[in-house]
Amino acid sequence: MAKPRILILYTGGTIGMIEDPVTRSLRPFDFAHLIDNVPKIKMLDYAIEHIQFDPPIDSSDMTPLNWADIAVQIEKHYHEFDGFVVLHGTDTMAYTASALSFMLRGLDKPVIITGSQLPIGEVRTDGEENLITALQMAAAVDPVDNRPMIREVAILFENYLWRGNRSTKKSANNFNAFKSYNYPELARIGLGIHYNHDALLRPVGNTPLKALTRMETSVMFIDLFPGLTEATLRHQLSAPGIKGIVLRTYGAGNGPTAQWFYDAIRQAVERGIVIVNVTQCVNGGVHARRYYAGNRLTSAGVLNGRDMTSEAAITKLMHLFGQGLTPQQVASQFGRNICGEVTSTGLPEE
Repeated sequence: MAKPRILILYTGGTIGMIEDPVTRSLRPFDFAHLIDNVPKIKMLDYAIEHIQFDPPIDSSDMTPLNWADIAVQIEKHYHEFDGFVVLHGTDTMAYTASALSFMLRGLDKPVIITGSQLPIGEVRTDGEENLITALQMAAAVDPVDNRPMIREVAILFENYLWRGNRSTKKSANNFNAFKSYNYPELARIGLGIHYNHDALLRPVGNTPLKALTRMETSVMFIDLFPGLTEATLRHQLSAPGIKGIVLRTYGAGNGPTAQWFYDAIRQAVERGIVIVNVTQCVNGGVHARRYYAGNRLTSAGVLNGRDMTSEAAITKLMHLFGQGLTPQQVASQFGRNICGEVTSTGLPEE
């Protein structure tokens, strides 16, 4: 049998750092020396190639243009490789995973995003294990149909593989740094790799891969908090050029019941701003009609983000506006499940 062909895209992040012997600070190393730092990779007997972003990107500096670069490389080399591993810093990994899931329309191969909390060159590191496991998952084949086991964008960290657009970073200290609170793991990693077949995305149809890389960045978050004033809210809602807002609300999608709050939100929607309601809670979602406060937001024209993560909601707005859709079209399509980013049933709109 032919060796699995895997392409590694090294964008930056802690996993690709080594300690400078003089300054003792971390700096990127030449990823061509990957095998020297992780000799166990040879035991996989894969045909592995890599592309290194130059210069490597601190994930705090990641932008939609960088997401586009990743998507374009995957599209360009899609038919040459069986799977893709993206090495990335942890801070914005969930945003990148969500964005790529929308950008890579027709994806039917694994795109496994991973990184580490400690550099791969350290004696004690999670980077080596994450990289090796990510490569194994990128090469895994479903024995049922002899096609890739993973056919979506996913985040691999320590003991779990999560759907990328359902994930969020939960810890700055632990090796299990990511979690999906509203969707089960795609795989659990222990002595073996145990796939959760019922949770895996299986794209319908045979659509060729197309990288839709245009993203509209005229979007923002607004977080509710006790003490938010009318003046502050109206200032945020009137930010120049803003097209879409993810409103991070309380609990099941609630906000203040004061008339000024309702009026400010309603007037923003009437101006053509698309506002999406997502909860500040990490688990659960928006039940827009359950409470009077949430019902008021719906009456003002705010869309129900249901159980989407904040990262998925903001990148979905970027993606839809990036396709040149009008605010009315974005509002109409936002609730549609594009690539497993939202639960289709179980969280009623009403």
